[in-house]
Amino acid sequence: MAAESNAFTPLTLPVLPLDDEVVLPGMVVPLDLNDADVRAAVEAAQAAARDEPGKPRVLLVPRIDGTYPGTGVLGTVEQVGRLADGDPGALVRARGRVRIGAGTTGPGAALWVEGTRIDETVPDPLPGHVTELAKEYKALATSWLRKRGAWQVVDRVQNIDDVSALADNSGYSPFLSTDQKIELLETTDPVARLRLATQQLRDHLAEQDVAETIAKDVQEGVDKQQREFLLRKQLEAVRKELRDLNGEQDGEESDDYRARVEAADLPEKVREAALKEVDKLERSSEQSPEGGWIRTWLDTVLELPWNERTEDSYDIQGAQAVLDAEHAGLQDVKERITEYLAVRKRRAERGLGVVGGRRGGAVLALVGPPGVGKTSLGESVAHAMGRKFVRVALGGVRDEAEIRGHRRTYVGALPGRIVRAVKEAGSMNPVVLLDEIDKVGSDFRGDPAAALLEVLDPAQNHTFRDHYLEVELDLSDVVFLATANVLEAIPEALLDRMELVRLDGYTEDEKVVIARDHLLPRQLERAGLEGAEVTLDESALRKLAGEYTREAGVRNLERSIARLLRKVAAQHELGERKLPFTVAEGDLRGLIGRPHHVPESATDPAERRTAVPGVATGLAVTGAGGDVLYVEASLADPETGAAGLTLTGQLGDVMKESAQIALSFLRSHGAELELPVGDLKDRGVHIHFPAGAVPKDGPSAGVTMTTALASLLSGRLVRTDVAMTGEVSLTGRVLPIGGVKQKLLAAHRAGVTTVIIPKRNEADLDDVPAEVLEKLDVHAVTDVRQVLELALTPVANPAEVRTPAAA
Repeated sequence: MAAESNAFTPLTLPVLPLDDEVVLPGMVVPLDLNDADVRAAVEAAQAAARDEPGKPRVLLVPRIDGTYPGTGVLGTVEQVGRLADGDPGALVRARGRVRIGAGTTGPGAALWVEGTRIDETVPDPLPGHVTELAKEYKALATSWLRKRGAWQVVDRVQNIDDVSALADNSGYSPFLSTDQKIELLETTDPVARLRLATQQLRDHLAEQDVAETIAKDVQEGVDKQQREFLLRKQLEAVRKELRDLNGEQDGEESDDYRARVEAADLPEKVREAALKEVDKLERSSEQSPEGGWIRTWLDTVLELPWNERTEDSYDIQGAQAVLDAEHAGLQDVKERITEYLAVRKRRAERGLGVVGGRRGGAVLALVGPPGVGKTSLGESVAHAMGRKFVRVALGGVRDEAEIRGHRRTYVGALPGRIVRAVKEAGSMNPVVLLDEIDKVGSDFRGDPAAALLEVLDPAQNHTFRDHYLEVELDLSDVVFLATANVLEAIPEALLDRMELVRLDGYTEDEKVVIARDHLLPRQLERAGLEGAEVTLDESALRKLAGEYTREAGVRNLERSIARLLRKVAAQHELGERKLPFTVAEGDLRGLIGRPHHVPESATDPAERRTAVPGVATGLAVTGAGGDVLYVEASLADPETGAAGLTLTGQLGDVMKESAQIALSFLRSHGAELELPVGDLKDRGVHIHFPAGAVPKDGPSAGVTMTTALASLLSGRLVRTDVAMTGEVSLTGRVLPIGGVKQKLLAAHRAGVTTVIIPKRNEADLDDVPAEVLEKLDVHAVTDVRQVLELALTPVANPAEVRTPAAA
């Protein structure tokens, strides 16, 4: 009773720190005296016990990462001696909880603190819920001990009646973490502590049940795999024996396709389809041809980059710089690619990379004449975006299976070109260039253009199904660039699925820049010359672009530069010319001959085509870009009796109808225009379009034919510097036409300074480069009368004018 009366008096004790360990009351623990802190605390306790009755006392405190909790345990040193391994040690019994106070002084090298015993008594008798809690804890503890085979401890736990001691018994549980034990140490209420210990033990038993279930399932799976492995080995042995019996050579074993499929990163549906094919392969015999087809299919599926994607470069300014550095001009397509990258960047930042199963790909149709850089632009787009680039040539493709693939039942079946392009790129988001899409044909094997409808439809291509693969392939992240020369040759349904970007050709200034920055360095390297050895003046480049070549693109210009450099290199090797050499404008004729395209304005006025009445200059669009078109008109001798209209120059039906309309307008409005229209009734009219071997069609030559006939009847010449385009109606209205930009570029190349266009085409002038518009005087008209007023030269002396009748 004396001990009880002094139990809650203040205590002064040496601290015995326990690194990452927690001791609860009732536990007996051996401590290693080789630890300096332990030895100091024990020695200090022994020194203090000489003056006091009883055993030496220490304060057991856990030390976690150099910090101490506010609660410790009073311990008595029961015995000092040797541990089982022979090292000096001490046996300490934990007695009860102590609330740690301030530090103080004491004998020895240990840290001394003041503390107060904590009251841990419980009411007697115990409430019913506490009794039930104790029973539950004992039942759980017994279950756990029996699983571990600790039968000798079960009786000791069952005989503990004190609630506080029962809860502190959890200190022996090895599954509790240090934090959980500290929580038990600092819970001073015995009932709350028992409830906490019960919950911890319950959670551990639940985790054990789950772990045992998982281990059981794993073991069953391992047993199944081992059984399957054994059966497969037996099957291989049986097949080997059969081959030996049949006298066949034992070739190399086929690859384990099942392991390859299971190891590959495939979408779930693709994996299921591949595993079904593996099952068929394993069941098929060695002699069956189906095994070869399945292996080829599996190889194709495993080689496709199902989940491989390259990271897009979202440096918008950097992409713009790449496009500008690799291509001069072409602002429309550059802006479209920049817009696409900007939108992709914003969608990625907002987590909208995939919406409705579809990603943000793009389908662009680059339509323009040859040589403007459509094909090379695709590679530049991939470079700017940081993507892989693949080119698919569609020119001359007539088999639908080239796009969708062959059915696997055919011998030599292959996937389509789209699947092969993705496989070649090695990623699911490459830039795929569909080159010459307007050259796709159709025959009895199907229409490839129709097969492209699903490929190029942003609403469908995320589930594209190739006939060979027969599994869905996501093409929604692919950037498709289709190139074409003639827009009308692309089927309407296919064109509707693509965003149209026109490349109408280069201005002369742009050609000079391209030649200087791109073509000349490339051709210098091909000619075996260095940049400092041969240089071309800008005037020489401009003359090459303007007079030696006349095209929308730059292919012929590059050929002219290559020819020029070859000539210089040959002369140097023959000792006729020294290097370095600068090619000036005057040197061109001596090196590559005379110009082929001299502007009409640069020729002798008497030799110009419009030097006689009845000749007008029109503008047209061909597959090679814009071009200048001359229209000639003449009247037959009335004595021949050949009345009517004659048309030559390989004209289409629409152009023939335009000639009839022009003639009808002049017949009905000739008097108003002061023209001798009586000649049109009795004399035959002949309209000819030079370059008769080139097919021509379209309504845009209507005003040109009207002007040529009016010039012929009036005897007034058509101005040399004027070119025109526009459809004419029976009432004399000038109707809108297409290809204004290409036609104005052609007029600029031909040296024309004045262009007449329909009034309703004024909006198309926004697409024409500013430097071209500055050099052209463009007139927008609504009536043929305005055209005649602008195009025909005035009559200086009407009496001197020779009319066709007088002629």
